[in-house]
Amino acid sequence: MSGLHSIPFVKMHGAGNDFVFLNAADLPDGCRLEPAAVTRICDRRLGVGADGLIVIGPGQSSGTDFRMTYFNADGGEVEMCGHGARCSVAFAFERNLCGSECTFDTRAGVLRGMVHGPTDITVSLTGWSGLELDVDLPGSPWEQHCTCNTGVPHLVIPVSDTENLDLRQWGNTFRHHRIFAPAGTNVNWVMRDPGSGEFRLRTYERGVEDETLACGTGASAAAVVLCHLGQAESPVALRTRGGDLLRITVNQSTGGLLLRGPAVTSFSGRFDLGC
Repeated sequence: MSGLHSIPFVKMHGAGNDFVFLNAADLPDGCRLEPAAVTRICDRRLGVGADGLIVIGPGQSSGTDFRMTYFNADGGEVEMCGHGARCSVAFAFERNLCGSECTFDTRAGVLRGMVHGPTDITVSLTGWSGLELDVDLPGSPWEQHCTCNTGVPHLVIPVSDTENLDLRQWGNTFRHHRIFAPAGTNVNWVMRDPGSGEFRLRTYERGVEDETLACGTGASAAAVVLCHLGQAESPVALRTRGGDLLRITVNQSTGGLLLRGPAVTSFSGRFDLGC
């Protein structure tokens, strides 16, 4: 490391899934974010605290407005994050890096974004893959297990009760299960609320290695599974653990996905970054 640099940051969240945002233009020339630095920034006791860190830089594909580079709290760069993508659009729009309709690069491909209001954002997600509605997981207390990749891999488990389950134990067990090796998977439990008709979702997120208040790609994977099981119709309304409502449009003929929900700025500040 060549020294400490005071770097401005913005803390944002999408339905409680929270992120530290950096503008690539604010980073010193040649600065490369090492996993240890990302982990330190995301630490909830010693750093800013977040589920992940996102760098917004110049677009790399023809005609894209910007690029979203996403790191989990463990420092690993991964393909995508649905709520991170929506917050990225809000962050870029506020800084005149894009208009109310935009396209942007991610490791999962080029996505589209739309700003409906200051905190109301829709993003497209990459078409899903790896959809299986009957995955065998011996020893599981649940009858049905489904997989769906919506930019990152997800296991979706339909249940009748999302409250009375040992999420950390089973989340860790399934996340590291041999059939998902070597990358592992995110784990989601989903149920229909008999009162509201909405669906309720809980997610154990790899990289965070714990429950998160919301997961956009997990909500989208759950929506795909529910539609294919005939348990829901598009658009699917899912209530996150943090209490926010997400609406996922599922196009079963094209594989297209749209994720709509809140993207909120919490606060801004500066930290010392060694690079």
